[in-house]
Amino acid sequence: MKVAVVGATGLVGGVMLKVLEERHFPVSEIIPVASSASIGKELVFNGRTVTVTGLAEAVALKPGIALFSAGAAISRQWAPVFAEAGTTVIDNSSAWRMDGHIRLIVPEVNAHLLQAGDKIIANPNCSAIPLVIVICPLHKRFGIKRVVVSTYQSVTGSGMKAVRQLMEERQGIAGDKAYPHPVDMNCFPHGGNFLPDGNTTEEIKLINETRKILNEPGLKITATVVRIPVTGGHSESVNIEFVNSFDLEEVREIISQTKGVIVQDDPANNIYPMPLYAGGKDEVFAGRIRRDESVPNGLNLWIVTDNLRKGAATNAVQIAEYLVRKGFI
Repeated sequence: MKVAVVGATGLVGGVMLKVLEERHFPVSEIIPVASSASIGKELVFNGRTVTVTGLAEAVALKPGIALFSAGAAISRQWAPVFAEAGTTVIDNSSAWRMDGHIRLIVPEVNAHLLQAGDKIIANPNCSAIPLVIVICPLHKRFGIKRVVVSTYQSVTGSGMKAVRQLMEERQGIAGDKAYPHPVDMNCFPHGGNFLPDGNTTEEIKLINETRKILNEPGLKITATVVRIPVTGGHSESVNIEFVNSFDLEEVREIISQTKGVIVQDDPANNIYPMPLYAGGKDEVFAGRIRRDESVPNGLNLWIVTDNLRKGAATNAVQIAEYLVRKGFI
C-alpha cells in the first residue's frame, strides 16, 4: 500500500503522517509530497528517513491512496490527475466538498455512502466534523428544527504562519502577520473572508457542509466563527431547537454512546471540555449539556476537539481505513 501525503511539511500534513504511524495503517511505502521549495527535504516516518518529492513524481509512483492537505488550488489541479492514475484521493481542502458528485464523509455519520468507484473523497471542515458527530444521533431521535453554533477556533486552523504570529506576539517580536489584528490577549469574529451578506466563508462552509453530511439541505443553521489565542483545538457553543420534546438524561445517554465522543459534564467539579486537554487526542468532547428554557425543546451544549486531528488528519485516515476494510482499495 503506497500512501502519498500531499502537503506533508504543513501542519495538517505532519499530523497525517503521525496518525498513519499511530494507527498502524498498512503503509508499504510513504510518499511525502510538498511544494518545490520543500522537495528534497527529509522527514522521518515509522523510524525511517524519507525524502519529500514533487507532485508529478508522486503521481508516477502510483500510490493507492493520496491524502491531500495543500490547499484548494492544488487539490483542484492535482486531485483529478492522481485519480486518473488510479489513486484514491482523500482531500482535506474546500475544493470538492460541495461538489454534487463528490462524497463528503465523516466515518461515524455517513461512511456507508462510500463506493469502490469513489476516486476523490472530500474531508469536511474542521468545525463541521465534531458538530455533525454529536448532533446526528440527536437529529435521528428528536428531529432538529434549528441550530445556532458559535465556534472558538484555534490559531492552528490557519496554519504555521498564524501559530508563529501568536508565539511572536507573546515574546514581543514583530513578525509577519497571518491576521489583521493581534491574536494574543484577543479574539475576533473573523474566519476566512467576508462575503457581501456579512457572513464569512468559514461560516458558510460550516453551514453548507453540515447540511450535506446530514443530508438535510433545508436544515436551519446559522454560525459565527471566532478566532481565539489557543493551539489545542476548536470549541463550539451549540444551541439546538428540536422538533420533538426530549428527556435530558436520554440526550446525555445518546451522546455518551456515540462512537468517538467522550462526555465531560460535571460542572459542580469544574469538569467540561477544554481545548487545553483536547489537544493531541482524537475524540470529540461534549459537555455543558442543559436545557434552553427560552424556546420549546431547546438544548445547549459545548463541544471541543483537536482540529488538526479529528478535525482533519484523523478523519482522513479513518476514511482510508474504511476503504481498506471494505476492499475498495
